[in-house]
Amino acid sequence: MEADGRDAAAPSHRLVVWIVGLCLFAALWAFADAAMPWAQEYPRAWTPPFARWISAFMRWLVDDATFGLFTFTDLTRFLASLVEAPYRLVLGFLSTGLLSGQGSQAVQVAPPLSWIGVIALFTVAAWFAGGLSLAGLAFGCLGFILLFGQWDSAMVTLASIVVAVPIGAVGGLLLGIAAWRWRAFERLISPVLDLMQTIPIFAYLVPILFLFGFGPVSAIVATIIYAMPPMTRVAVVALRGVPSEISDLGRMTGCTRRQMTWRVMVPAATPGLMVGVNQVIMLSLNMVIIASMIGAGGLGYDVLAALRRLDIGAGLEAGVAIVALAILLDRISQALARRAGQHVHADDAGWIARHPYLTVAIALVAVSVLAGLVSAPLQRWPEDWALSTGTFWDEVVRWINVNFFDQLEAVKNALLLNVLIPFKRFLLGLPWLGVTLLVALAGWSLGGLRLAALVAALATLVAMSGLWEEAMTTVYLCGISVVGALLIGMPVGMWAATRPRVWRVVQAVIDTLQTLPSFVYLMPVVMLFRVGDFTAMIAVIAYALAPAIRYTAYGLQQVDPRLVEAGRAAGCTPFQLLTKIRLRLALPEIMLGINQTIMLAISMLVITALVGTRDLGQEVYIALTKADTGRGIVAGLAVAFIAIIADRLISAAALRMRRNLGLVT
Repeated sequence: MEADGRDAAAPSHRLVVWIVGLCLFAALWAFADAAMPWAQEYPRAWTPPFARWISAFMRWLVDDATFGLFTFTDLTRFLASLVEAPYRLVLGFLSTGLLSGQGSQAVQVAPPLSWIGVIALFTVAAWFAGGLSLAGLAFGCLGFILLFGQWDSAMVTLASIVVAVPIGAVGGLLLGIAAWRWRAFERLISPVLDLMQTIPIFAYLVPILFLFGFGPVSAIVATIIYAMPPMTRVAVVALRGVPSEISDLGRMTGCTRRQMTWRVMVPAATPGLMVGVNQVIMLSLNMVIIASMIGAGGLGYDVLAALRRLDIGAGLEAGVAIVALAILLDRISQALARRAGQHVHADDAGWIARHPYLTVAIALVAVSVLAGLVSAPLQRWPEDWALSTGTFWDEVVRWINVNFFDQLEAVKNALLLNVLIPFKRFLLGLPWLGVTLLVALAGWSLGGLRLAALVAALATLVAMSGLWEEAMTTVYLCGISVVGALLIGMPVGMWAATRPRVWRVVQAVIDTLQTLPSFVYLMPVVMLFRVGDFTAMIAVIAYALAPAIRYTAYGLQQVDPRLVEAGRAAGCTPFQLLTKIRLRLALPEIMLGINQTIMLAISMLVITALVGTRDLGQEVYIALTKADTGRGIVAGLAVAFIAIIADRLISAAALRMRRNLGLVT
């Protein structure tokens, strides 16, 4: 071990320990069934009833928990009302109109903002943030949604995003400020944030459905919980990145602690904080389909309904509408981040001169309201005017099935029989104690005793959950899919890294892939390959491909050109330059790309439970359908533990490589 006690063991010690560990693993694998059956399969009698305990706690929380004069149910109703009031108001402006009364007795007091008004508002906002080119992009994105008949659903989705994003951003900022100010609080919430970012989204829905019921409010709460952790982490980094000269100036001027935070540090960190807001927006849009399972409605419900009836055309159009909305909000938020802190008007000018864009927006909205009163099509786009490519895509899939069914089945069966099924049987046959031993050895070798204890404890908890077989199925599907994504993504990244024109095209493609909703990947593969593990693997590969390409290209692009030139001067061939210099120096970034690929694959595996896999994702999905809180949380935590083990081991490996290359001390 190094002097600080935290680095990995010395190479000679590692070799001896690995030899001993592998011998123990081989003995367990060969003789555990006969000599120690408890080491092969974790005994059911030793499994604590975690699910029952959690379910009982949730029932107590809802039925009996009190805080002074208030019950826990009163608290959830209060929180629901804080979310529901602004949501109903925004939904009224964008979709339903302002209503008086509730349910079937509701009467429309005022119509919603017309499609002309919404497009005008976003176009002017984009013009203000990024100029005419961004305004044209905003007009094009909303025009696409309008022309393809997705406007009503898009406005429902936009209403939930408009409510969820500010709450998630402000909540994440407050937590980030607390973590920045008090290191003890940061250490306390860091593991909580890790769990929030690794637990499958489905697992969030089970307790939220139990506490808040079925409806859009529950969906917005789930979206806020899912989108808040990145904002917290970005806020901590942004606040710590404020130059010391600015904070010193604040102290010299006599700022109080509150003034120092809100008038000095937060304004100085605004560009970085806007990056966090951008992350909240994108993650909120990622949630729209899953949130539709508990009543969100909108575009997410359209995609989910299309998946259930295997209508690839309708699902693809709704999915692309989500992408258009994501691009619109992403580009505007990024432009606002770049503009943050700029002052573009004089304080002594008139109101119109100080707010020209706002003046134009108000004028356009007023004109759109008057136009909507005069002509119905200017208020609501007629359904008869909508375009559709749904029939075309359905015909494309049908043509592929008719003409290439035998070839597709041959590929599917070959991979199933020769790769997937043998690998699955191999993993399921491994003893849980032996796997835990190997994981602990890897942690000790890469990061020392602390990492070894962490990963061993998490692997043991997975075994204690009683879901070891499902966990190994998850590892099998994730491992096969990650290997497939790397075999495709790394060569593409290496090919595009040194070709700027190719890289621009590839970057545009992978940006689009990352904005497509995860459910969209399922529809074509289900229609081509039916349900099963092979279908899940193809969908996961497509979803997790982007980081494998991006990080490989990024790592190669960051290699110092002087080292490449030195290699050429030494007479290296192009292949030697790639393998001996460029790939070697880019390996730490490639390892981070592998880490991100694994994280995306694990998150997608929970979605693929809808196509018949028998892994932890299926457990979470069954728990959601049965509203079984304990079962869903235990399965979700098992997925999170697998993700944390992979994340910690690969991060430690990447850090070791950087140290070996002299990139960090």
